[in-house]
Amino acid sequence: MSTSDTTPHEVIDRALHAATRAPSVHNTQPWRFVVAPPRVELHLDRERVLSVADPDAREAQLSCGAALLNLTLALRAADHAVVTDLLPDPTRPDHLATVRIGGYRMPSPEIRSLATAIHRRATNRRPFHDRPVPAALRQALVHAAEQEGAQLTMLDTPRALETFADLLRRADHLQEEDPAFQAELRMWTTGVPGRPDGVPRSAGGPRPIGGELLKLRHYHHGVTTPRREFEQEPLVAVLTSAGDTIRDRLRAGQAMQRVLLSATTTGLGVSFLSQPIEVPYIRAAVRTLLGGRRHPQTALRIGYGDPAAPTPRRSVSAVATFPTSHGVTS
Repeated sequence: MSTSDTTPHEVIDRALHAATRAPSVHNTQPWRFVVAPPRVELHLDRERVLSVADPDAREAQLSCGAALLNLTLALRAADHAVVTDLLPDPTRPDHLATVRIGGYRMPSPEIRSLATAIHRRATNRRPFHDRPVPAALRQALVHAAEQEGAQLTMLDTPRALETFADLLRRADHLQEEDPAFQAELRMWTTGVPGRPDGVPRSAGGPRPIGGELLKLRHYHHGVTTPRREFEQEPLVAVLTSAGDTIRDRLRAGQAMQRVLLSATTTGLGVSFLSQPIEVPYIRAAVRTLLGGRRHPQTALRIGYGDPAAPTPRRSVSAVATFPTSHGVTS
């Protein structure tokens, strides 16, 4: 297989479709793409940044990093060489990356496996089984984060886990009592049939019976949801970066997505424990818990469980701008 200066549009379309499968806070999907073969630009969509939960756009940038990894994995799995430039224009900080698509390059089996997992991955807010994750798989997830320049720390001691759980409960309580936060949450959890974004009721998960260590976010207040018993010995990991610049967040987002896809390939489910990372002073406490030198970017709950329902995504035509010759201009 070989490529010319103009990459086939169908290859880019498939890669963009893969990019849109990245996770994002409240499923806001805060990304835009500008396609000018053989380049694809990734931009932050400021209109989809949460002003209350994410005022500095950190989580949105993390999500865009995850979309970037999906995009490059899909292109590489399609036998293309890829070069990625992060923050290529200092005058436009919301132009997050430019991906340049080259000629033929055979992907590794790992790349093919991760790319295949993109459309199977879904945030799993359901209970996990009380089945321990083997040490070898934990280490594989740690290695996945390291490959993208981040660090994944397993909270595998009772003291660390209990301290994190306490911080999680405190953060969740603050957000539950914050009218502005709850109003913003309701905007993205309306349950409107056919809506291409937000968290539908099918993906919100059941409510815990009570007594569980972890306080999971409740997405649909005022809606009766079944109660289920959750795992008694949860596995929690925190993804951290060396710094907290936009570049650090993009790389952390790529690492987060590589961890999620690696988990998917091994049959593991993952959900997010975002509350303590969204409250600034509690995020600082999480940083202290981890040694005080690195910046927490996201926290993950990992385990074995039944498959989760995927959340909807906007179409490629809604998030990407193409040359007129492609037949779509917005």
